[in-house]
Amino acid sequence: MSDTERAPPIRTAPVKITDVAAAAGVAPMTVSRVINTPDRVSPETTARVRAAIERLGYVPNLIAGGLSSRKSRMVAAIVPTIAHPMFAGLVQSFSASMRQAGYQVMLSISGYDQTDDEALFHALLGRRPDALLITGSAYTPGALQMLIEARIPVVEVWDVSSRPIDMVIGFDHAHVGREVADFLLGKGYERFASLSARDSRALTRARGFTERVAAVGKPLVLEQTTCAPSTAGAGRDGMRALRPLLDQPCGLFCSSDLMAFGVVTEARVQGVALPAQLGVVGFGNFEFSEVNEPPITTVSPEGSGTGRSAATLLLRRLAGERASDNDRMQVPFRIVERATT
Repeated sequence: MSDTERAPPIRTAPVKITDVAAAAGVAPMTVSRVINTPDRVSPETTARVRAAIERLGYVPNLIAGGLSSRKSRMVAAIVPTIAHPMFAGLVQSFSASMRQAGYQVMLSISGYDQTDDEALFHALLGRRPDALLITGSAYTPGALQMLIEARIPVVEVWDVSSRPIDMVIGFDHAHVGREVADFLLGKGYERFASLSARDSRALTRARGFTERVAAVGKPLVLEQTTCAPSTAGAGRDGMRALRPLLDQPCGLFCSSDLMAFGVVTEARVQGVALPAQLGVVGFGNFEFSEVNEPPITTVSPEGSGTGRSAATLLLRRLAGERASDNDRMQVPFRIVERATT
């Protein structure tokens, strides 16, 4: 076999930052800046260094870098699920914004059972993230104290809190429920029902809805809760329970579009006329809600916008900006009326 046919020699030592610097024709400090603070390096130099990194197969020692700079260049994000489009969109936009600024996102799925939230925070904080995104504010006192003592930027999303840890981007779920009740009242419905998953935010929306209905003296014919997260199957079960009670038109609020989809599907099977016999409102404005037949009326929160806004707040704080009143934002929502009402 000729020399030109021989395979390249296998390196017996790992590639070092000095190897990358030599290949790119820059100082080792420049390579470090490209890895840790790319906004401080020109695009041309960044491209040359990244090409050398890829060519040599260099893997930065982020732990060592974090120890020397006290920064891990990693943020943690906790969401209950990514099965629902509203949280998937939030995670995607948040991660994209943080990566663009040179940070990686460690994602943790908490589920809806918060009995072990202290163990979850202990595991995440032990990896020394530079900042933290958490969904909601219904955590145990011990877990909240752990977050406070971590002394890192924290942004709470998807909820409002009377006693925020640090930064907040969310909306008032009880207000959502009241607005849906007023919307259905405006459509002329005289009887009402609620289907909700048993997670804190969904239950708060349902409570806002039912309290508003009670306040105007209208009957609530069904108030049913199911295990979280909400599902289309739970919606079909709820529709079966509601069917015998539809001797008069009824307005129904579901805790998510998935549940509303199940209701609409079962209503067609049962021969229930929408919206004449039953008006249905979901939550989330999932893509299928618009293309379903019939299209589903829903509450549209700003999910992807929340992810970008959360990243902006964290990056400002990580850059050294002080806390301000602008760190607490209430996200708008709107009711998107479609054929089910």
